[in-house]
Amino acid sequence: MAEQMKRIVLAARPQGEPKLTDFRLETSDIPDVPAGGILVKVLWQSLDPYMRGRMDESKSYAAAVPIGGTMEGGCVGEVVASDNPKFAPGDVVEGRFGWCTHAAVDGAGIRKIDPSIAPIQTAIGVLGMPGITAYVGLLDHGRPKDGETLVVAAATGAVGSLVGQLGKIKGMRVVGVAGGPEKCAFAVDELGFDACIDHYAAADGDAMREALAAECPDGIDVYFENVAGKTLQGVIPLMNVWGRIPVCGMISQYNMSGFGMAGGDGPDMLPKLWRTILVQRLSVRGFIITDHYDRFPAFLDEVSGYIRDGRVKYRESITEGIENAPQAFIDMLKGGNFGKTLIKTA
Repeated sequence: MAEQMKRIVLAARPQGEPKLTDFRLETSDIPDVPAGGILVKVLWQSLDPYMRGRMDESKSYAAAVPIGGTMEGGCVGEVVASDNPKFAPGDVVEGRFGWCTHAAVDGAGIRKIDPSIAPIQTAIGVLGMPGITAYVGLLDHGRPKDGETLVVAAATGAVGSLVGQLGKIKGMRVVGVAGGPEKCAFAVDELGFDACIDHYAAADGDAMREALAAECPDGIDVYFENVAGKTLQGVIPLMNVWGRIPVCGMISQYNMSGFGMAGGDGPDMLPKLWRTILVQRLSVRGFIITDHYDRFPAFLDEVSGYIRDGRVKYRESITEGIENAPQAFIDMLKGGNFGKTLIKTA
């Protein structure tokens, strides 16, 4: 039997936490090369928290995945056939091919990968979308200064781990927040953070504030927001005058029907937040990385150099087989990953 393609489609819109029944594995013939396009065999697939938002029809910065549509996401693959002069069979490319083993695309928005720079899967990790998110979020919106204190939520994830390491390179004191002793030890011992707080050990926002205060004696100048919930509750009272908060994500709230600062089970923190923004003259900046891809060449040049000289390290959480992507995605949203979450498709 000839090789066929597999894809994961959205079978139903989740109510709260995604379930395996919200996804469906489909098999079909491998598509033909489109006129002027390319056929790609997907080798690596990225799983990222933002994908949870694509499963809902709520207003957002990008369209929802339709029911029956291929789950969207960044991938690295090999061109197996081409009708496009910009690409040849054997080229390694990165693009938003989705949760599938093969993709027939027109070539727009596809980036060639140089395998000599780093392992090719880094093009959807530390040298891809998560990496440039960390780079732009901290450098452009966090505006780090030597001697300041940076707090990073989800500190050992694909974005947070690079944020913290860039903070150290820029001369900051870096305090991470991560889930469990193993992740916290990795942040300090391997990534070079000054301290890391286990959010499982902090029962609520007050406990998180006390833990952060002990590690941030001079207050917090930059908080890189990936999580919200009790971490944000703990940070707000400790923000210094002229502090900056780049808002990258809020993973603690993605499965909620409505967003709330306490993660749905605590006090309404909006009045406190609003007053603190005013009194401390905070800059709070939400950003979507697709608005900043003009920064990609500078990011790639700088961060690839840090990887080569050992100043930036990364970790990957790899699952084999596209059929296992839904479970890996569900686990990631609960903190079950350690580093960048990847599916090894082929």
